[in-house]
Amino acid sequence: MSDAYVPESRWRMLAAAALVGGGLLLGGVAVYRSLFGGGSEGASSGTDVSRVAFVDSGGNRRTLADFKGKVVLVDVWATWCPPCRKSLPEVAELQKAGGDRFVVLPISVDQGGWGDVKPFLAQNPQLGLKAYLPDGAKALEAFGEIRGIPTTLIIDRQGRLVKRWSGYADGMAKRALDEALAAR
Repeated sequence: MSDAYVPESRWRMLAAAALVGGGLLLGGVAVYRSLFGGGSEGASSGTDVSRVAFVDSGGNRRTLADFKGKVVLVDVWATWCPPCRKSLPEVAELQKAGGDRFVVLPISVDQGGWGDVKPFLAQNPQLGLKAYLPDGAKALEAFGEIRGIPTTLIIDRQGRLVKRWSGYADGMAKRALDEALAAR
């Protein structure tokens, strides 16, 4: 027997494991889509997203319409997401720099809601992040399907989507925000 020989029973086990793993992956995608958006694509540039609703840690409801006249950066994230955790220092810095011209809204999609988010923020006080949660299961629907997190969206002064992307690249959020602020 050579080192490359694998008994037929092992092939069957490997094939079964691959099928089970693939089934779990597809099931996970179905659960993810049911939580973060049906089968629709992401909203396109120019889409009015001003009806997107979220709540702060005190339970106060807000919508993007409340920020009309300002550019808004929305960061959809979760405490368990490694790329989200990597992006949060930049998001927090942008949030602190906001003012009359722009606002940064990190909206967590953790299934445990504030039960997940508040302990995470308490364990990471260096961020100084003020987080939000979606106001209901369909609160983020205007954004279209969110296929991955973090997903970042830039909203113009009239509440229309300017740009969106998923994933994290150092400095990308600041550059996109600067471009939106320069546009009139």
